[in-house]
Amino acid sequence: MAIRPNLQAAGVLLAAMTTLPASARLVSIHVDATQTLSGPIPYRILRGHFEGALDPAMPGNAIITDLAAAPRDGRGRVAYGATFEIALPLDPAQASGLLFYDVPNRGNGKAQPDPAGHIRVVSGWQGDIDPAPGLQTATVPIAKGANGASLTAPAMARFIDMPAGATTQPITGGIGRPAARPLPASLDPRRARLFRQAGDTDPGEAIAPADWAFADCRTVPFPGTPDPTSLCLRAGFDPHFAYTLVYQGRDPKVLGIGFAATRDLVSFLRHAKADDAGTPNPVAEMVRWTVASGTSQSGNYLKSFINLGFNADEGGAIVFDGVNPNIAARQVPLNIRFGVPGGAATLYEPGSEGTLWWGRYDDKVRGRGVSSLLDRCTASRTCPKIVETFGSTELWGLRMAPGLIGTDARADLPLPANVRRYYFPGVTHGGSSAGGISLDGDKPWPGAPQCSLAWNPNPSAPTLRALQAALIAWVETGKAPPPSRYPTIAAGELVPADAKHMGWPAIPGAPTPDGKLNVFLDYDFGPGFHYADLSGVLSRLPPGIRRTIPALVPRVDADGNETAGVPSVQHLVPLGTYLGWNVLAQGYGTGGPCSFVGGFIPFAHSRAERERTGDPRPSLEERYRDHAGFVARVRAVADRQVAAGWLLSDDAARIVADAEASAVLKP
Repeated sequence: MAIRPNLQAAGVLLAAMTTLPASARLVSIHVDATQTLSGPIPYRILRGHFEGALDPAMPGNAIITDLAAAPRDGRGRVAYGATFEIALPLDPAQASGLLFYDVPNRGNGKAQPDPAGHIRVVSGWQGDIDPAPGLQTATVPIAKGANGASLTAPAMARFIDMPAGATTQPITGGIGRPAARPLPASLDPRRARLFRQAGDTDPGEAIAPADWAFADCRTVPFPGTPDPTSLCLRAGFDPHFAYTLVYQGRDPKVLGIGFAATRDLVSFLRHAKADDAGTPNPVAEMVRWTVASGTSQSGNYLKSFINLGFNADEGGAIVFDGVNPNIAARQVPLNIRFGVPGGAATLYEPGSEGTLWWGRYDDKVRGRGVSSLLDRCTASRTCPKIVETFGSTELWGLRMAPGLIGTDARADLPLPANVRRYYFPGVTHGGSSAGGISLDGDKPWPGAPQCSLAWNPNPSAPTLRALQAALIAWVETGKAPPPSRYPTIAAGELVPADAKHMGWPAIPGAPTPDGKLNVFLDYDFGPGFHYADLSGVLSRLPPGIRRTIPALVPRVDADGNETAGVPSVQHLVPLGTYLGWNVLAQGYGTGGPCSFVGGFIPFAHSRAERERTGDPRPSLEERYRDHAGFVARVRAVADRQVAAGWLLSDDAARIVADAEASAVLKP
């Protein structure tokens, strides 16, 4: 059964909660649908929504951008709502005592039964996504100025890879599921700016106000039908260019409330017996420990959640005991007026401006001073145990290097005692979607960019599952995970991103890594932006570019494969060269980095084949002799990884079965 999508509007929530005591917390919870699932541990799935109320004067809430300008109820509180989904064992005696919170990514997330008996929870935090069945969303208020006047600020939208000749584009933001950009304060093009670029370093070509409009020209020729949600271009769009629209937006949603929504729900589930109306907490007295994990955008969210102090609830208690930010290179641009939390480190996007390191570091290059992601939780004594996991594409495509080596790239930054860091070498963003044994590369996701190389089939999910199990053990029993394993300057494993420094082999017909790094730019977003907290108002758009921040990438071996970190079985028994970068084959930026997609260059089948092409990498036959030899190698490596704690036994068995069923060196 689907989650009920029609959350009450913020104004209705305000009226409904006028009889509740003044505080900042979850005040009501509603289960809209239930489902029972059989299995070794029978589970009940609860789907519903909850409401909360925030006191803008409370220190834990005051950091939320524009919260002070949001509508209040009679007790001076700001109302919000969000969806949730909870999976819990039918028999409380079979519950493990651990609540595992999965941060939804762009609204996508489900609570599934857990073979270990953990309670699994997801909930909405993005107020820029419209409610819909199957999505986890939040309902947040619109901030207003004096006497209810509209608040305004600069807003920006970029358009790339549109169909050639298209005249109209929606003003939307993010990738994957789009989120609405703010409406323009005026439909007069003279009060906005539109320009196009042939590349990210191109200064841009202005498009005259007479040649575009806030309008829809799909059925009516230019200037079309006035429409604040659409951009119409008289001459049509050229996919070889990127178009940037800068305008004055109005009526910002208080998106930073999303952090409080997660905090308040988890605190309620962990500690409360019932809500203010007496509705019982569905997991009351079942939770001893809490762990959160977020992948990509969701992992960025967790970094900001901790950085902004939300791991302390309204009473000062810890929210999450353990946290796993996975493939999370930045912070999430949520607590910003007109923030776009669905971004992906493309030109002009905020996200890397804030604090990026777990230990204290003096960011002299950008003049930001000394800071740490853990400063606030250290002060409140609510820092969680942290297992940070990431892979090759986070360094190549998502600008993660300064989190390891600072903005001067001179030395490795030390990790605090409560942080472990593990690197997945040679994987694309999130690892292979299939996760099997592949000679042909992975399958691109729908709507993906066109890359020159095959997609990287190297998985990271099996290693991630083992490391999440280690995090849970660390939280529950205090058993420390293995020492961190990731590339460092000290070990000579991090080098400039070019073939010479990396030791890249000369593979016939293959591109080199030169020019494939998504460079880290130091942006100037204006004086209203609080950089360390990634919060406030972006008063300068597009941002000024002060400088390029140096970044390093891992060194490779004679096969072109990275050697540092915690490799997968497939990486240790390779079928080719697994890359964290790829080459864009068409459209804007052709020849440069292909988004955050890793590539794959397969080995030759035989020695004769590789010698014909001049490939220096040994062939599959030279490495494994035949199919049985390949399977034997996979089995031996899988057993070794299980013994070392880098792989769970169930995953090892599946990988060996995949090798046996594969076509590798079969006659």
